[in-house]
Amino acid sequence: MTETNTERNLKLHMRQCIQKVATGPEYSKDLNYEDAYYAMRHILSGEADPVQVAVYFIALRMKRETDEENRGTLQALIDMSAISTAAVDEVLDVSDPYDGYTRGVPASTFVPVVLAAMGVHAVLHGLEQVGPKFGATHHKVLKAAGINVNLTPAEAVAQLERIGWTYLDQRQFAPGLHDLIPIRQRMIKRQVLTTVETMLGPIRGKLKTHCMGGYVHKAYPPIYASLARQAGFDSAMFVRGVEGGVIPSLQQSGKLFYYYGQGEEQQRDLDPKEFGLQASVRAVPLPEDLPAAPMIGDEIATTVDSDALAAKAAEMGVAALGGEKGLMYDSLVYSASICLAHLGRYGSIQEAADAVRATLDSGKALDTLRAAA
Repeated sequence: MTETNTERNLKLHMRQCIQKVATGPEYSKDLNYEDAYYAMRHILSGEADPVQVAVYFIALRMKRETDEENRGTLQALIDMSAISTAAVDEVLDVSDPYDGYTRGVPASTFVPVVLAAMGVHAVLHGLEQVGPKFGATHHKVLKAAGINVNLTPAEAVAQLERIGWTYLDQRQFAPGLHDLIPIRQRMIKRQVLTTVETMLGPIRGKLKTHCMGGYVHKAYPPIYASLARQAGFDSAMFVRGVEGGVIPSLQQSGKLFYYYGQGEEQQRDLDPKEFGLQASVRAVPLPEDLPAAPMIGDEIATTVDSDALAAKAAEMGVAALGGEKGLMYDSLVYSASICLAHLGRYGSIQEAADAVRATLDSGKALDTLRAAA
């Protein structure tokens, strides 16, 4: 098969990008938006040399990615993915870490279900397993709860329109990106894809699409806000959450960064007591009887048995959706209330929290989960 001029040009471009970013701490140069965009397009095409792909990603991480590099990478991912528009006015996109949870029992899988039960169309997305954490992912938790995690984009849109929430797997809406998982596993460390892949927004609303994400490190709110604007989210909120997710610590005060209408980021403090919450731990603790962590290829060890943890999260999440009180219940109240307040659905945080509790206690949220089974 003869190589086309476009393929030759992209290969040459990739070599030039590597030469710029991989020349050491003193001489490495930043890429502009277009360079990063076309380098990522080449990688997603499946034609890039895997060694060059690894060198490129590691070199970017070693020198630290710039805003233009992040945005160019994200736009390439968006342009090479199946992005759908649902027949609903507004959609909330829950952008949680794709590599899952390992330090506590994840509750955020069920936040979109609660929001849907309260009239907010919500989309959750992720994948089955990826590093660097190889934790309990939304894919695994929902599968353990008996939910179909392999919907096509069209099927996910239909479910969102029918019951108010859906899960869409990266394998379905971004197969080129998903195909990079093996090389990411071999690279071991976090790289630019870990930062940007949660911001694709695979299902959009007719009028507006909002983003709810999390972060841990202080440097990330402006990074994520820039990516959210690049992706076209009409508003966004970023919670300093446990393990980088959308649920803040239940034990201590936290922070929320947000913007509306593509405006500048604003900040507010979060205090669990404002939401009527009081706990002695940050999140739902790991069960003491969790099985030993397995090995995942190439002798990479996970810190927990993610399948067992996902099964426990599914069990506790279903119970909380049915009104069972506890830390899982409180976690859903906290995160869903933050979102509802941001969207202006209630006049105060306390009103939002009370409404979430009423929804959980009524069993409506559990019915909304079961509607997808």
